[in-house]
Amino acid sequence: MVGAHPEAADPVSGTPYPERRWTTGARMDWWNPAIAVAGLLVGIVVGLTGMGGGALMTPVLVFFFGVQPLAAVSSDVVASFFMKPIGGVVHLRKGTVHLGLVRWLCLGSVPGAFAGVLLLRLIGSGKHLQAILLLALGGVLVLASLAMAAKSYLRLLARERRRARGDAPEEVRPLRTVRVHRVATVLVGAGGGLVVGMTSVGAGSLMIVALLLLYPSIKAGQLVGTDLVQAVPLVASASLGHILFGDFTVGLTGSVLVGAIPGVWLGARVSSHSPGGLVRRALAVVLLASGAKLLGVPTGMVLVLVVAALVGGAGVWAWVRVRHGEAPLASQQRRRPPTVLGAQAGSVDRGLGGAAPERP
Repeated sequence: MVGAHPEAADPVSGTPYPERRWTTGARMDWWNPAIAVAGLLVGIVVGLTGMGGGALMTPVLVFFFGVQPLAAVSSDVVASFFMKPIGGVVHLRKGTVHLGLVRWLCLGSVPGAFAGVLLLRLIGSGKHLQAILLLALGGVLVLASLAMAAKSYLRLLARERRRARGDAPEEVRPLRTVRVHRVATVLVGAGGGLVVGMTSVGAGSLMIVALLLLYPSIKAGQLVGTDLVQAVPLVASASLGHILFGDFTVGLTGSVLVGAIPGVWLGARVSSHSPGGLVRRALAVVLLASGAKLLGVPTGMVLVLVVAALVGGAGVWAWVRVRHGEAPLASQQRRRPPTVLGAQAGSVDRGLGGAAPERP
């Protein structure tokens, strides 16, 4: 564990923050009600969207509770170990997990996650380590925001391909017959595990985009299930590393779990009746702003970035949808009378997957 907790410095300029002191779980009681409430809210969002909680909970702990970055990462990783199996079991029961792909991902992600913690240990401790962590976390949050946009675009392309196939859609192959690209899959697992071990972010936001690119024939829901199951041994490895070498404390982790576990359950219960696509787009902007702030971007510029993403991003996305044969807004698309080809493609999807494809 890191013993001293000196004042941190701006990760870009190196100027110290003279009035800010980090808090760690070692200074907390066995639980903190305010952090539990934050965990509840984050858990609800995770349940609504299916995204990983580390991308939200870690910056919340750093920004709003003044938790030391290493303590926030360590506690969030260990908390994820108790939350990931819930979704994994659901997907295993539904048969939406490619177990062969899980094995090859874990071959890279399990040692990669532990190596990420060891790399933090090698960097050192104190002010230098906290500055490095802030930079790493900020960069990964920006990448996660871009990854969410990329995932929506890949799904848009998939829908366009289904419409183009019309009355002769390609047969959806059983998961067990999909050939695993072993070397590429191990590399994806190793890179994702390294990032998760260092920042607690990436298992559900970065790796899933790489898997979508590697395995376009696997449905998005099946890739999500596969990613969730492989994340269990990944976060177990990262948790062990942070318990041994990080700044894990029971008080901080317990506070997160007290709120997050019921929050995930509640969010999952109402997810089918909520505007999930709208929530995901808002989260992409939040992650972008959080990452930019952690990278040292001035507050004024962060606000400009947020406005540009909200206004310009919405306009660009509407234009992209039209370019790929859909209405500018998802609500308009749902009201469109289906064409013959689109109706045939949609009926095949519903017959195989049990529900109409998601429209981000």
